[in-house]
Amino acid sequence: MEPVIFVPGLNCDGDLFRDQLAILSDTHTARVADHTRDASMAAIARRILDETPEDRFALFGLSMGGYVALEIFAQAPERVSRLGLFNTSARADTDEAKDNRRKLIALAQAGRFDEVCETLWPKLVAENRVDDVELRARVDAMAERVGPEAFIRQQEAIMGRRDQRDRLSEIAVPTLVLVGADDRLTPPHLAQEMAEAIGPATLGVVPDCGHLSTIERPESVNRALRAFLAA
Repeated sequence: MEPVIFVPGLNCDGDLFRDQLAILSDTHTARVADHTRDASMAAIARRILDETPEDRFALFGLSMGGYVALEIFAQAPERVSRLGLFNTSARADTDEAKDNRRKLIALAQAGRFDEVCETLWPKLVAENRVDDVELRARVDAMAERVGPEAFIRQQEAIMGRRDQRDRLSEIAVPTLVLVGADDRLTPPHLAQEMAEAIGPATLGVVPDCGHLSTIERPESVNRALRAFLAA
């Protein structure tokens, strides 16, 4: 069975891919990578590579996980058999984005991590899901498990990541690029930019969906994932 590795987004853990892990349980060896222990994208990627025993694997990342996936491919392209980039971007942070991240880091350092989660929440889902209590509880629970210290490391890694756009044309493995139609953090035009630059890429836009596609619209994501892995 083809090994599959999922890399979650900022402040998220394996529950982000709960529905995807469930549908792959009979056909693939799938697991979730740990992206919480290092403060640079290069170090996160290297640790995942070092802790993955298989020579080759399919790699899927959402948001920050997509940044990690692109860095893993840059470091060891020969080990990635397929690539999935969900709700993410190949661009580096703008100065404005870095300033916003520093403000969130300051809140976390001041013991106000709950305010971090409150600030991020409305940006993470489609507007019509902001009042979804069950979805909010899942996202808050993931953040609580990640914790403020790991959140700070993750933000530092994201701020320091390199722009990967000039490397996209080097990706020669089958690639699935997915984005929510209502994603406000990494809008569809950024997904289109990646898909057009990657030769063997399939672009999918998930209707009525924001930034956390795998838990907002798991059925749509699962259909795309099944078709991609079966191809």
